[in-house]
Amino acid sequence: MASSTSYSTPSSPFSLRGSRTRTLHKSILPFYTSPRHLNPTPPSFRTTQKGLTAQPPYLLPKIQCVRQTRATAVTKDSWENSVLNSETPVLVEFYANWCGPCRMVHPLIDEIAKEYAGKLKCFVLNTDTDLEIAEDYEIKAVPVVLLFKNGQKCDAVVGTMPKEFYVTAIERVLKS
Repeated sequence: MASSTSYSTPSSPFSLRGSRTRTLHKSILPFYTSPRHLNPTPPSFRTTQKGLTAQPPYLLPKIQCVRQTRATAVTKDSWENSVLNSETPVLVEFYANWCGPCRMVHPLIDEIAKEYAGKLKCFVLNTDTDLEIAEDYEIKAVPVVLLFKNGQKCDAVVGTMPKEFYVTAIERVLKS
């Protein structure tokens, strides 16, 4: 059975006086078990008699998300050939890696790319790496989905919207 230490400090926002105290396992947070718990040193550094020494930090494994997509990434180098010179209508999602709402739009664009295969080309453009194109089309915020036909911008959907909004815009462009 793992040993544990119960403690309660007046400066801790989690401490409760009286019947309940906070319990921490020594094996998980050893730096809180000493009297230094009022001013803890980060776990990657320890103060010893020799001074401040580095110790292996308690790190979680880095998890990277690789997005499988049906929409092809387009860059400033391939923009003209892929979007402007396309004979079929084109949908371009402008996104940024750090953008949470963009992550909600990605699966919708992938579904649309699958459903409209042959009738519509779908691309994604990272605005952080291809800022020039985003500026040319006055993209001020992401996500933005632009629809092109014969090299001209025909329609736009700004922000995170339900799939029906994108489908309606696509149908308008395909009918025109």
